[in-house]
Amino acid sequence: MLNVTELEAYYGESIILNQVNLQVDKGQVVCLLGRNGVGKSTFLKSIMGLVATPKGSIRFDGSEMISRPSYQRARQGIGYVPQGRDIFPQLTVEENLLLGLEVSGGKGAIEQTYELFPVLKTMLKRKGGALSGGQQQQLAIARALVSKPKMLILDEPTEGIQPSVIQDIGRVIKYLKSEGDITILIVEQYLEFVTDVSDYYYVMDKGRIVLEGRVEDLNQEEIQKKIAI
Repeated sequence: MLNVTELEAYYGESIILNQVNLQVDKGQVVCLLGRNGVGKSTFLKSIMGLVATPKGSIRFDGSEMISRPSYQRARQGIGYVPQGRDIFPQLTVEENLLLGLEVSGGKGAIEQTYELFPVLKTMLKRKGGALSGGQQQQLAIARALVSKPKMLILDEPTEGIQPSVIQDIGRVIKYLKSEGDITILIVEQYLEFVTDVSDYYYVMDKGRIVLEGRVEDLNQEEIQKKIAI
């Protein structure tokens, strides 16, 4: 589904990603771990075409994406939830969700997102900025899902939200995985969440992949040493 090879990314003249190789197979949930500032979010932005990537390859669903603009990558079937959620605070919950349909030309699955996140259906007329952090995260994920993407990319979905909402997000990820219609790539630091929802993991340090493996074989003590601040 997603095959990234020898990828380099820059901010100005500073190299952030150095020959990164990462693969996500169709139907998998893959997590990218690492300390703050090692390049994880930049990697996701690279996939979406939001930073300069002069070298390497990003193949998605059989097509090379490295030179395509961001909107084409979204239309190809990649749903992206950035760190900080990035919802529209002055728009209602319903308006935020309707904007998610723009990617698919107005065709999507809003009703299904209400089933996944029932709390949103009770808040349709509420402004996005009036929601709690956890509710905003649910809205951001729902907005990415309404266009029925082939792949969902989540940047730190558990950051700064309460345990009950983390459980809700984990439940949704496991449900989507069981349905088999979507592939998921997550940047995360909450190890317990990773082991609960993921199939495979990568660890990044200083812009390189330094460790990878199946989650069932994950050595928590070893990983914790590599991701601890």
